[in-house]
Amino acid sequence: MGLWRVHVEIEDRPGQLGELAAAVGGAGCNIVSLTVLGEPGPDGSITDELLVEAADEHTAARLAERIRAAGMGCTLAVPAGGGELRDPVTTALALARRVAADPDAAPRAVANLLHAHLLGDDERSIHTCRLPVFDQDVRLGRAWPFTATELSRAAMLVETAELCFDPLASGETQSSASLGLVLLGDGSEVELRVLTALDGPLIAALHARCTPSTRRSAFLNPSPALSSDELAIQLAGRCGNGTGLIALTTEGGHAVGVATLDPDGPDTSEDGAALGVLVEDAWQARGVATALIRRAASLATDAGYDELTLSTQPGNLGVTRLMRRAGLRPTAQLVDGLLRVRVSLAQSVGEGRRSSINQGS
Repeated sequence: MGLWRVHVEIEDRPGQLGELAAAVGGAGCNIVSLTVLGEPGPDGSITDELLVEAADEHTAARLAERIRAAGMGCTLAVPAGGGELRDPVTTALALARRVAADPDAAPRAVANLLHAHLLGDDERSIHTCRLPVFDQDVRLGRAWPFTATELSRAAMLVETAELCFDPLASGETQSSASLGLVLLGDGSEVELRVLTALDGPLIAALHARCTPSTRRSAFLNPSPALSSDELAIQLAGRCGNGTGLIALTTEGGHAVGVATLDPDGPDTSEDGAALGVLVEDAWQARGVATALIRRAASLATDAGYDELTLSTQPGNLGVTRLMRRAGLRPTAQLVDGLLRVRVSLAQSVGEGRRSSINQGS
């Protein structure tokens, strides 16, 4: 099954969405998301954007024919990427936060919001538009027309970011505790940054998207919903003095992985910390976990910890391979039905650095 972007012009009257759903189902396709673009056409029709699962290109073409046969205009049917299955409001807010923290990221953020790509001076595209982004004139291109509603969303994204950005600050933008971008094995990128108390919704959503087996292996908790206490432990440890890292997509700021360091976790020594790592299933085997573990070990060393511990399911031997890829030397043994993994760290920083990492510096 592939994902297709479909634009449909429908009359604003009762029953039209039901007829549209029947046409999609009759073509053997499945609607996975619907967005109202909100711009009435000359005849008063409204354009809806669907993301539809279809078996192949032939099925998608048959879908367009069925929609037109039902009396609705189908103006677009193009392949879409799986990464576009995201909540548009969350995406817009996450991109605004990213631009507020790093104004240089504004052109790319606007392009991501509009599912477009940035064009160079000599590049051409089927459909193009120009947008003022801070002090730049940005050209964007894609395979289907830009709508006024979409462009107003992009303008609001930039305006919101401008309100958050103080050009009179002391030479730096607002601190996001970003640790930079990581290039993954498949060519994609994620941003790593220090976990903060404001990341609760991102962590809760990440946990819910993972499969029960992934949740059980990472945190011994197969439930899709974290209680408020469990979420608080994820963000700041059992006694509030823990820290962590979060891996975010560059296209929308969604969390795809998290690593936590808790000095008060189970089986920790006096100068050790419990390590927890969770990576969304669709992002596994791409290098996210290795990057998180490597950076978490570095943060732990800077904070003055001399040991990391991790408890997981006995069959999860892959965690030791991940640690070795991250440059660590783990030891493991079965204790009370769980696999207990320990890693010794080279302690190179004194006790005074421990407070600074908890503040995200």
